[in-house]
Amino acid sequence: MEIPFHGWHVAIFQRRSRRRYDSTPLEPAQLDNLKAICREFRPFPQARAELIDASPDEILRGAIGSYGKIKGAPTLIAFIGDMKDPHVHEKVGYTGEGIILEATAMGLSTCWVGGSIFFRRGVAASLLGIRKQEKVLAVTPVGRPVGEPTREETAMTGFGLFHKRKPLVKIVTGLESGKQPHWVRSALDAARLAPSAVNRQPWRFHVEVDSITVSMDNPALNLGISKRLDCGIAMLHIEVAALDNKVKGEWQLLTDPKVARFKVKK
Repeated sequence: MEIPFHGWHVAIFQRRSRRRYDSTPLEPAQLDNLKAICREFRPFPQARAELIDASPDEILRGAIGSYGKIKGAPTLIAFIGDMKDPHVHEKVGYTGEGIILEATAMGLSTCWVGGSIFFRRGVAASLLGIRKQEKVLAVTPVGRPVGEPTREETAMTGFGLFHKRKPLVKIVTGLESGKQPHWVRSALDAARLAPSAVNRQPWRFHVEVDSITVSMDNPALNLGISKRLDCGIAMLHIEVAALDNKVKGEWQLLTDPKVARFKVKK
């Protein structure tokens, strides 16, 4: 499918992680839309998203710690990758963020949850019947948030300290800001808003006139959750902003510590 870039670009600036939900089931039309986007947005054969029809409670019971416990979610989406692919994590991050931005554009809330200590990966896998070489790398609750953010959400999630973003001057190298094309500045602004595990913001960006290269700050420090997955989320933000500025490009996947290079199509 073609990326609905304008709606997703707007959603980048609207999205906030939420952990408290109204347990009322989503409307049938909303569920149909979510199933459709999971089915149709598959830019990589090795990554996919699947809506889980069963109650999320058994899967999310372990979602605690610095994430904060998730309560009341009526729906859950799993992000699945083929572990034979060396680039599976960035592909899952890119794909999953597309689903999350679409849910945001629908007026729903979400929250990336990754790492086996934060959700029950085996339970999710059994409900989905995934293939032998596949793994559920992350999940997201989807639903309507309950009222305003609670004090716990404010302290633990994107409304307080954890939503602060590193200044671009600390994460961007290459072409100086005054010489960057408008699409590059827009793409960097979108990329720095990408969600990441415990808001670690592991990405670094190297800018040239016609490209942005995404790298990791330190591949060794991953907290049990792939930094390449975080960088895959930032990759989608870059491309969405570029498209909304009428710039088309393509991704070249790279090896550690580099992740991928977005290069403008001539």
